[in-house]
Amino acid sequence: MTPAVTKAVDAIRSQFGGDNVLVAADRDGGAYVIVEGVPIGAPFLQAVSWIGFHIPSMCPYAAVYPHFVVPDLARLDGGPLGEGLSTGHSFPDQGSLKTQGAMSARSAMQVSRRSNRKDSAGIETPLHKLLKVIQWLKS
Repeated sequence: MTPAVTKAVDAIRSQFGGDNVLVAADRDGGAYVIVEGVPIGAPFLQAVSWIGFHIPSMCPYAAVYPHFVVPDLARLDGGPLGEGLSTGHSFPDQGSLKTQGAMSARSAMQVSRRSNRKDSAGIETPLHKLLKVIQWLKS
């Protein structure tokens, strides 16, 4: 992993606890990350979800997009999920990230939330983007 990707992963681990953050380096200096046990709650039936994403080697200048969550995400009111959420995707599974072996995949729902407004320097850290996605899910 590049130094910037390592710094981003360390910030995520600091925020969510090291035991809750699974990481596997990619071949280009980036990393696949899963944060386990993220509280999302209302408006969703699930109280918690995992959230997965890829931090590109171009961090902090590349966008961390998209994010992935549990495949069975459902609204409490039974209504449609709405824009920004789509089914039928996959993300490297937990076992792959723990062992850093061959990547196998787990079913996932994609959360598509592109950031059009970043900070004044044009940089959005992977942690900042993750927190924005969590806030969006909760709202």
